[in-house]
Amino acid sequence: MSKILIKNAFIITMNAKNEIYDGGSLLIDGNIIQAIGKVPEDLITKDTEIYNAQGKIILPGLINTHVHLSQQLGRGLADDVDLLTWLRGRIWPYESSLSKEANYLSSLACCVELIKSGVTTFVEAGGQHVDTMVDAVAKTGLRANLCKSVMDQGDGLPAIWNKTTDQELQTQCNLFEKFNNTHNQRINIWFGLRTIFNNSDLLIQKTKQLADHYKTGISMHVAEISYENQYVQETRNSFSTVDHLHKLGVLDHNFLAVHTVWLDDREVDLFRDHDVKVSHNPAAAMKVCLGFAKIPEMIAKGIDVSIGTDGAPSNNRMDLMRDMYLTAMIHKGRLLDPLTMPSEEIVKMVTKNAAKCALRENEIGSLELGKKADLIILNAQSIHSLPMYDPIANIVYTMSSENVESSIIDGVWVMKEKTILMLDENQLLEDVIKYVENSSYQQLVKSRFPIIKI
Repeated sequence: MSKILIKNAFIITMNAKNEIYDGGSLLIDGNIIQAIGKVPEDLITKDTEIYNAQGKIILPGLINTHVHLSQQLGRGLADDVDLLTWLRGRIWPYESSLSKEANYLSSLACCVELIKSGVTTFVEAGGQHVDTMVDAVAKTGLRANLCKSVMDQGDGLPAIWNKTTDQELQTQCNLFEKFNNTHNQRINIWFGLRTIFNNSDLLIQKTKQLADHYKTGISMHVAEISYENQYVQETRNSFSTVDHLHKLGVLDHNFLAVHTVWLDDREVDLFRDHDVKVSHNPAAAMKVCLGFAKIPEMIAKGIDVSIGTDGAPSNNRMDLMRDMYLTAMIHKGRLLDPLTMPSEEIVKMVTKNAAKCALRENEIGSLELGKKADLIILNAQSIHSLPMYDPIANIVYTMSSENVESSIIDGVWVMKEKTILMLDENQLLEDVIKYVENSSYQQLVKSRFPIIKI
C-alpha cells in the first residue's frame, strides 16, 4: 500500500492539546498516520500520492454512535405517527420481513449516506442478518461496531423474532467468533440489547457477562420514553430503567446507553460513577417526541457523550453534521444559555469523545502519529459556509454534509471529491428504487393529500 500526502490544509487534529495546523500536511503510510503538521522530505517516497488540499479543512473522521442499517429502506414509513404506531404498526412489520438480500441493500444504502455525511466509523444499534451488514461494511470500506438486536420477551413482537434467551446469547457468541476484528480490524462485533421492554433480566445479565468475557461493548436503548420507567416499576420492582440496570450490575465502561432521555440527577451520577457511555440522538428524540436528554449536565459531570443519528425512519436523515447543529441548538434553547454546548464541545462529541464511546480511542478520534488514517476533507467554499471567521464554529453552525468532499478510511480513499469509489452509486440508487416499487410497504402509509394518477 502506497503513501498518501495531503498538503496545504487546515488540519484540526482534536489531539489532547486541540492543536490546529494552518497550511499543514499529513502523511499516511498504509493505514497509519506517519507524520502531521510539517512532513519531513525523507518520508516522502517516489510512489507517494500527493493531494493538494489548499483552502480545505481536514478533520478526524466523524463517529456516529447509533445507527440502524436495517431500517434504511424504511425511511418515510413512519412519519407523523405516535410511538406505538411507529414501532408496532410500521417498523416492526417492515424490519421483520426483510430478507437477507433486502437487508444487504438497506445496509449498503445506509453506509453510502454515512460516508457522504462525513462518517468513517459507526456503532450499529442492532438489527437482523448481521452477516449481510458485515458484507456491506466490508464493501464500502467503513469502520463499524456491529451487533444483533436481541429480544427474548415483549408484547407485539413479530413471530419470527420470538427467540429464547439461550438462542439470542448463542447467536451473539457465534457472530463475535466469526466476524470480530475482521476486514483489517475495521469490523468489531458488539452485543446488542434492544430495550428493557424486550429483554429479560437473565438476558441482560448474561449478555454483560459475555461482553466482558469477549472484551467488547454493549449497546442498549435506555430510558427512551417516560413510560419506560413506569413499566420497570410495575414489572421489575425498581425505580427506573437505570436503577434496574444498576441493580443487575451492567452499568460499566463498556456499556453504551442510547437516548437516555428520562434520567434524574441521581441516575446521571450513576452513569458517571460507572463510566457509562452515552449516545445522544437529538433529531430522533424530537421527531418521535421522546423528550430532551440532560446532555450538558452529563458532560459537566465528565460523562463521555457522543451523537447518533438513529435510523432512517426516525430522523429521517443519516446526516451527523446536521445532528451536530441540532445538539448545539436544542440545549441552548432548553437551558436558555447561549454559552452551553459550545461548538468545540460538539466537535469533540463526534470525534475523540465518540471514539471513547465506541471503545476505539486508541485507534481513531483524533489525527495523531500512529493512529489509524481515518479523516474527512471539508470544502468550505460554499455560499452557506462563508465567510469563515471561526472554522470550528462554522463546522457546527453553517456546514452540512454538502461540505464533505472526500473521505479516507483505514488509509484508503472511499470518497474522493464527492465520488464514491467503493461501488457504483447510480446502480445502488436504481436498486433501491426498484426494491421500493416492488415492496408492499407502501400499503402501510396513506397520503393525506389526494393523489391523481395521470
